Amino acid sequence: MKYRKLGDSGVTISEIAFGSWLTTSGGVQKDQAIACVHRALDCGITLIDTANVYGRGVAETVLGEALSGIARESYVLATKLFFPMSETDRGLSRAQIHKQIDASLTRLRVDYVDLYQCHRYDDATPLEETMTALSEIVRAGKARHIGFSEWPADKIEAALALPGTLPGITKFVSSQPQYSLLHRAPEQAVIPLCAKSGISQIVWSPLGQGVLTGKYLPGAAVPADSRAANDSMKGAFRQQWLEPKVLAAVQALKPLAAQVDLTIAQFALAWVLREPNVGAAIIGASRPEQIDENVAASGRQVPPELFVEAERIISGSLSP
Repeated sequence: MKYRKLGDSGVTISEIAFGSWLTTSGGVQKDQAIACVHRALDCGITLIDTANVYGRGVAETVLGEALSGIARESYVLATKLFFPMSETDRGLSRAQIHKQIDASLTRLRVDYVDLYQCHRYDDATPLEETMTALSEIVRAGKARHIGFSEWPADKIEAALALPGTLPGITKFVSSQPQYSLLHRAPEQAVIPLCAKSGISQIVWSPLGQGVLTGKYLPGAAVPADSRAANDSMKGAFRQQWLEPKVLAAVQALKPLAAQVDLTIAQFALAWVLREPNVGAAIIGASRPEQIDENVAASGRQVPPELFVEAERIISGSLSP
C-alpha cells in the first residue's frame, strides 16, 4: 500500500480507502462486513469512510463495533452529514452539525473523527453558519479536519474565501466527488480548483458502480448478486452504463490491463490514482478477498499511453 497526504492537513492516508456505504449499512451480513473492515486494515488501508445516513446510522454502528479495540491512531476515520436522519433532522445548520457529530461519535465509539464532511451543499443554510459550526467542532476536538462531497466549484470558492473575512474559520482539506473513467466531470473545474487550494480528492465510485470491474457483459443478464440486480440500489444505478456499447468498451480494456498484469478493476483504480490531486480511491466490498484485488492497484506504474487509449475507448462509448 502506498500513502498520500490529505490536502494541506498533514494527515497521511492510504491510496485505497474503505467505504462503508454498501458494506456495513446492512447490504452485507454483519459478521462478513466486520471481516471486510478487518481485512482492509490488514491490507494497509488506513482511511475508512462512512456517513450518518448510510443505513440511518447502521453503517456507523457496525463500524464502531468493527473498530472497537483497535488503536485509534492506526486509522483515519471520516464521516459525513447532510441527508435526512429523520423527518426534521437534515442539512448543515449549526444545530444539525452539533447534533449529528455527537450522534456519529456515539455510534462510532470514538472521541473524534479525523475528517467531517458535508455530504452535499445546503442551499437552505447560509454558508457562513455552516462553516462557523464546522470550525466550532474542530476547536472542540470532535473533528480534526473538514471536507465536502459533490460541491460545485463556485460554492468551494466561496467557502475558501471565508477565512479572510470571518475569524477562526477552518479550511476544507478534502473533496469527495464521483470520479472514474466513466465519469470525469470533476476534471473540468473541481480538481483544478482544489489542486491549487490544498484540497485532495477522496474519490467515490472509482469503479463506476462496479461496471469497471468487467463483471457486466454485453448481451448477458446482470449477475444476480450485483448492484445492478439489487432492487434497493437500482434507483441510484446509472442504467446507461449497462448499454452494450459501454460494456463492450469496458471489455476492450482487458488487453490493456493485461499488458501490465492488472485486472480491469485494478487498471481502472490505477487510472484514478494517476491524478496527483487524488488522495484516495474509495472501494467497497461484500467479501474480504475483493479487498485484496483492489489494494493491489496501489502504487502500480502504468505507461501513460495505455491510459490515453483507455480514455479514447471509454469516451467513444458514452452518449453525449
